[in-house]
Amino acid sequence: MSAIDAFDRLRDPLEGPNTIGNSRGFWIGFAVALGAAVVYPLIVGSYQAGNTALFLLYGVLALSLSIVWGYTGVLSFGQVVFLGFAGYTFGIVTLNVDSTLGIMAAIPIAVAIATLVAFLLGYFMFYGRVTGVFVTIITLVSTIVMATFMAQTAGSEWAIGDAALGGFNGMPGIPNIALGIGEAAMSFSGETFYWLVLAVLVASYLGLRILVNGRFGYAMVGVREDEDRVEMLGYDVRRVKLAVFTLGGALAGLSGVLYASWGNYIDPSVFSLAFATFPVVWVTVGGRESLLGAVLATVAIEWFRQQLAITGSEYALVVVGLLLLGVVLFLPEGIVPYVHRKGVAFVETHGEASDEIDDATAGAREEVQ
Repeated sequence: MSAIDAFDRLRDPLEGPNTIGNSRGFWIGFAVALGAAVVYPLIVGSYQAGNTALFLLYGVLALSLSIVWGYTGVLSFGQVVFLGFAGYTFGIVTLNVDSTLGIMAAIPIAVAIATLVAFLLGYFMFYGRVTGVFVTIITLVSTIVMATFMAQTAGSEWAIGDAALGGFNGMPGIPNIALGIGEAAMSFSGETFYWLVLAVLVASYLGLRILVNGRFGYAMVGVREDEDRVEMLGYDVRRVKLAVFTLGGALAGLSGVLYASWGNYIDPSVFSLAFATFPVVWVTVGGRESLLGAVLATVAIEWFRQQLAITGSEYALVVVGLLLLGVVLFLPEGIVPYVHRKGVAFVETHGEASDEIDDATAGAREEVQ
């Protein structure tokens, strides 16, 4: 087997009609971009790399909404609820069990709590026959409820062991993610935390590509396009929605663990309406039916917002709002799918023109001969 054949075989499960980038050229470009992302901390330094890690972990949050909304048709404003549950759980466990083993145990526990919350919320919604805009309303109300509740947890009675919830003051002192035992333990911060988040983001992206291009992915898209027809084909639409919603909660929970470790802090602002809206903006601008679009738009928008904040501008949210409005009105499919569609059309058009030129040249040669 040649190297090219082995490369093509590795690509097979990652490619399909439900994702952008199904060519050898795309994967070569992906490898180059990934290589540049890996060496990025060596160029900009530890501080800037740690700062950029925030944008990447937001990318995981965006992916969690992309599969729920973009591929299954369920618009959720509740992804930050699962992020917040996981972040607070990670903080509670690590502040009570101050050891590397405690930190390692806190990661799956926090993700499991977020997954469970997503499962319970999704179960009561989908098996309660809640559909359409009412699902969006319930997830939005869930966010408001959590923001209201966590804001009033400032008293000393709102403590779990050594971890005080802190109300608006939040929960400081959350340790960095650490893996290993004893002297072999490694704490992630700065560039090492950046590489960890990058690995999580890439693994999540590739794993979701396999999912949406597989048999279950076709069921997800079918539910998005026509629930009644999918149900007539023998699929349990409620089960598909619940499975995807739960998976989205798990991914959002994983981003919550990374978020709490990144700032060593978490507070009720993670449940705010503004923060709940950002994933919807990222996915809409990038393209809600594109995993790649969700990631690229998240990193670009958050970097731009930070640059405006650094300059002292108070119009970051206004600019982002205008961007969202413009995309909805003029590019409803999202920027990345639009660029991809135009690029494919350009290549096909010029390819046909090139073939016509070759045919004409060959005909002229035959006449001369």
